[in-house]
Amino acid sequence: MKILVTGGCGFIGSNFIRHMFKVHGDAVSIVNLDKLTYAGRPENLSGVDAPPRYRFVHGDICDPDAVREAMRDADTVVNFAAETHVDRSILGPDSFLRTDIMGVFVLLEEALKRNVSRFIQISTDEVYGECLKGSFDEEATLNPRSPYAASKTGGDRLACSYFHTYGAPVIITRASNNYGPYQYPEKLIPLFVTNAIEDKPLPVYGDGLQVRDWLYVEDHCRAIDLLLQCGVPGEVYNVGGGNEQVNLDITRRILRLLGKPETLIQHVKDRPAHDRRYSVDFAKIRALGYAPAADFDALLAATVHWYRDHAEWWGPIKSGEFQTYYKTQYGKRL
Repeated sequence: MKILVTGGCGFIGSNFIRHMFKVHGDAVSIVNLDKLTYAGRPENLSGVDAPPRYRFVHGDICDPDAVREAMRDADTVVNFAAETHVDRSILGPDSFLRTDIMGVFVLLEEALKRNVSRFIQISTDEVYGECLKGSFDEEATLNPRSPYAASKTGGDRLACSYFHTYGAPVIITRASNNYGPYQYPEKLIPLFVTNAIEDKPLPVYGDGLQVRDWLYVEDHCRAIDLLLQCGVPGEVYNVGGGNEQVNLDITRRILRLLGKPETLIQHVKDRPAHDRRYSVDFAKIRALGYAPAADFDALLAATVHWYRDHAEWWGPIKSGEFQTYYKTQYGKRL
């Protein structure tokens, strides 16, 4: 396979590149197109930047010239590039609309010209909106409630339209909350782990009883790899972890794993339109042979220990642009 990975210096993208080289070795070559925004970290791929199997292109998926250059040798596209953080989408939706919709448009246009064999659009379970009971399957009505979720919904539907209208070989994945190494510390688990290590407050939104299904990033990567091989163009596949957990329980587990007191928990004003629960039915991809790792406790512990042991990775992040964001987001709440 000759794969164009967009956003390959981000959390899931970098883990996917590592996974593909680990599993497929010389049978795969990858071009990584990344704009290197605040969450794109070249160091996430330290050790894998060895030509000719790997090539990096610094560019924006909204730039047709950059996309053309990156896609020239590819027969497959996996689009991770996106603005992804709900809190930031509330502070400034415009970049989300640009990247998550217009960027998808530019990629799809070039993919049609190149006649690629697969186009995997990486999406999120948040496009379904709040799920107070049961679980959403792939036929559920989309009901996004944040600018982030709305922008991802727009990209999804655009990709789907290119399959129906032009025959583009699009496959859409909708995954639940990812966790694991190399996740930018604005998301719940890495934020709370690193704050706890620094003996700083852990800002829990509202009562902390929101429920999320946690998917280990390596499981997500295996699911995408599986769909590259046997996914059906035009189809949507939910990817779940089978680990629904209450945010407050996750917070307490993190503190126990680090030997820190629960007095670090600080309940703060909830964010607007905060969905209470997400849950996806992922029987469709299970039927293809996918199964998530079973031991959530062990994987959470491994993730916490990774951040504990890699302060050289997250320390510089939290001393830079992150401080401005953190003060804007939490300053009046703490």
